[in-house]
Amino acid sequence: DWKLAAALKGAIQLGIGYAVGNLTSKPDRDVLMQDFYMVESVFLPSEGSNMTPAHHFPDFRLKTYAPLAFRYFRELFGIKADDYLYSICNEPLLELSNPGASSSWFYLTSDDEFIIKTVQHKEAEFLQKLLPGYYMNLNQNPRTLLPKFYGLYCIQCAGVNIRLVVMNNVLPRALKMHYKYDLKGSTYKRHASRKERAKSSPTFKDLDFQEMLEGLHFDGDTYSALMKTLQRDCRVLESFKIMDYSLLLGVHVLDKSLERGARGDSKRLNGQRVLYSTALESIQGEGDGKVAEPVADDDTMGGIPAKHKDEKLLIFLGIIDILQSYRLIKKMEHSWKALVHDGDTVSVHRPGFYADRFLNFMGGTVFKKIHPLRGASSKRKRSSIHAMRSASQEVLSPQKEEKDERKAQSMECLDRPCSHLFINYTTHNLLGLYCFSSHCLPSASCTIVALDDTVPFPPTQGSPDSVHDVYLVGVQDTICI
Repeated sequence: DWKLAAALKGAIQLGIGYAVGNLTSKPDRDVLMQDFYMVESVFLPSEGSNMTPAHHFPDFRLKTYAPLAFRYFRELFGIKADDYLYSICNEPLLELSNPGASSSWFYLTSDDEFIIKTVQHKEAEFLQKLLPGYYMNLNQNPRTLLPKFYGLYCIQCAGVNIRLVVMNNVLPRALKMHYKYDLKGSTYKRHASRKERAKSSPTFKDLDFQEMLEGLHFDGDTYSALMKTLQRDCRVLESFKIMDYSLLLGVHVLDKSLERGARGDSKRLNGQRVLYSTALESIQGEGDGKVAEPVADDDTMGGIPAKHKDEKLLIFLGIIDILQSYRLIKKMEHSWKALVHDGDTVSVHRPGFYADRFLNFMGGTVFKKIHPLRGASSKRKRSSIHAMRSASQEVLSPQKEEKDERKAQSMECLDRPCSHLFINYTTHNLLGLYCFSSHCLPSASCTIVALDDTVPFPPTQGSPDSVHDVYLVGVQDTICI
């Protein structure tokens, strides 16, 4: 009932406030292996004690998992202890509806910064086992779309035992999300339910996306950064044998919205910037230089610019629900579904296959690259080849006129099937043009017309058919014209 819900929310805020405040008395030091498995427990009676404050809620017990490790994670993302306490404890928590199949409760801090989610016992246990690998991954790659975990707690209050994880908020309320999607790359029963569609802000699924949108288009650099981040994250999840995760995707249409959502007392707008908490920072990081870093108080709120047809969009996204390992129950679930349906289309699948299918769907159906105009591209290629030719002619040997004549003759054969372009396999640089036709050269011999070093290749002996006699050192992948 509502009294129990209010008591739980109050206990959550009081308990987290006590746990974080208690940490300030502990000195900073390196995280040790045993810190990941540490559990601290304290009882907070309503009348208070010499260690705990008095409060108006029922007596409750608080367990804090890996407190020093999570303090390190918060510091890694630039979250100061007083900012963390202010966000969680200053105003009442907002309860959110749950569009998923899980029975989790979701709470949002009033400043839009953090999500508090209830998790099952097995999920909390699994997260604690993940912490050493999670620590290693964040140190190697803080640019990630994986959930940012800031704390793991357990509260026993009024006969209820709940476990909580504090995470980053993927979809800011300050900008209206015109479309929301929970995407897995699966097609089996991946339609939003009728009940979900009736909501004012429904969360759609994979088949809905394919029916409603034709893909979200990004410029080349942004698309590459996004897919590279997704690929690295999926390989990390695969290494942990994690599957059934989703991509939470929010789409804000710039051309549609003049109205703004309720901002709340957003500290992000007042100067606080949680590192890598926005979508754009999660794929670009700091100092990348390819995409302008978002300003703390701009209207984009860190969204990724994109297009759909003629509409300009801001995209917000993050990988969610990563606490599902491919355990026996999931293996049995997949085997049963595969008997009735196509096994490759169901959401539950072995981690390697799940990651590949997830990436293929995101990189091919959901996210697409904006290709430059064909004419502009061709013009750049022509000017590029012209620049290489011009540069090569500046360093010709004393036999300049003779080599120039041979190059001119060889260039005439580009439209013939007997010519080849030689591309460096590693650098993809154009090395030269290879011709062996008597139409091009006075003698029926083979030559390289080098564009970047002007060194002629020694002609082979024999007829033009003796192509197999030519050996090129360090040159691979010939492309016929």
